[in-house]
Amino acid sequence: MIKPAYSWADQQINELKKRGLYRTLRTSESVPSSAVEIEGKEMLMVSSNNYLGLAADQRLITEASKTMKQYGVGSTGSRLTTGNSMWHEQLEKRIACFKKEEAAIVFSSGYLANIGVISALAQDGDIILSDELNHASLIDGCRLSKAKTMIYRHVDMNDLERKLKQARESQRRFIVTDSVFSMDGNLAPLPEIKELADKYNAFIIVDDAHATGILGENGRGSTEHFNVRVDITIGTFSKAIGTEGGFAAGSHTLIELLRNKARSFIFQTALPPGTIAATIKSIDIIEEEKSLIESLRSNIKKLQKQLDDTGFHIMEQPTPILPVLIGEAQQAAAFSNHLEREGVFAPAIRPPTVPQGKSRIRLTIMASHTEAQIQQVCQAFYTTGRKMGML
Repeated sequence: MIKPAYSWADQQINELKKRGLYRTLRTSESVPSSAVEIEGKEMLMVSSNNYLGLAADQRLITEASKTMKQYGVGSTGSRLTTGNSMWHEQLEKRIACFKKEEAAIVFSSGYLANIGVISALAQDGDIILSDELNHASLIDGCRLSKAKTMIYRHVDMNDLERKLKQARESQRRFIVTDSVFSMDGNLAPLPEIKELADKYNAFIIVDDAHATGILGENGRGSTEHFNVRVDITIGTFSKAIGTEGGFAAGSHTLIELLRNKARSFIFQTALPPGTIAATIKSIDIIEEEKSLIESLRSNIKKLQKQLDDTGFHIMEQPTPILPVLIGEAQQAAAFSNHLEREGVFAPAIRPPTVPQGKSRIRLTIMASHTEAQIQQVCQAFYTTGRKMGML
C-alpha cells in the first residue's frame, strides 16, 4: 500500500506562513544569561523566564555536578516504581516549607503539575471556574478532567460571582487561576477570589509559576504577596528558580490524594537527582539572598520608566513581565526582527498564545540586567518604533 502524501499538512503549514504564525526554532549557543549567543550572534536577552539569573549560577551547577557524580544522571523510572529517591523527598519537604504549606508533591514539569492536579481533583459532577486568560496547561487540565468548565471573564470578580451562583448545585466548585498571567504580567485578585470562594464554598487552585521567587517579602509567591491562603498552589522550578520540574503544595490530605490519582505523576519518569539538588540550592539562595529580588524589582521599575519615557506605555505592575502590544501577527514579527538587528532578542508572541489582533513583544527583565543593558533595550525600542511609524 502506497503511503498517502501529506498534502493536508503542507496546506496547514502554508496557511500558517501566510498568516504570520509560522514558527521556527532559534538555537542558543551559550549559557542562559542577560547576554547570550544565538546562532553566532551575541544579543541582549529580554525574553527569558530566568528572572533571578539563577539558571547559570555556579553554585547550582556545582551542586548538580556533585550530585550527578554520586547518584548518576537519570532517575530510571517513575516515582512509584524505581525513580523515587531521598532527593525527591527532600525537595518536597523543602518546597512545602518555602511555601508555608503542610506538604508538597514534585512533578517533572510545571505543565505536568497543572494537568495532573486539575484532572485528579475535579471529578464528574464538579464545576471548574477558569479565568479566560489562564495558561494552556491549566486549560488542558480542565479539558482532561471529567468536570464541567465555566470560563469567567479575565479577573472579573462580578462575572466569577455570577458563575459561582450558577454552579451552586454542583458537587464541588474549583476556582482555577494563574496568579501572574504570563502574557500580560498582571495579577489575579486573590483576596477577592478568596472572599468569593469562602462565600460559595469553592476550592482555589492557583498556578504560581511566574510568582514563585518573585512576589512576597521572601519570594514565596502570590499567597505571601496578598497574605491569603488557597487550597492548592502549583508552580514550576523552570522560571525564577532556574532549574526544571514542577510542584503542587497544600494540605497533607490533598497531596496524598494527588500522589495516588495524578496520572502525570504516576506515569511520568521522575526528575534526576542532579536537577533536584540544584533546585534545593536555588531555593536556599532565594531565601538567604534578598538582594536578588531587590535587584529584580529595581530593574522592573527602571525598565517601566525608561520605556514610558521612550513612548511605549507599559502598565505599572510588580512582575518582570512587560508586554508591549503591537497588534497583528505580521507586524509583531517585523518588530521583533528589527529589534534583533539592534542586538535585542525578544521574539514576537502571536496567536494562539494570545488573541487575534493582540500580538506583542513580551519583555522580561532579569535581576542580572545592568543599567547599560536596560538603556540598550529602550534605545532599540525607540529606533524600531520610529522605523515602523509607531512613534
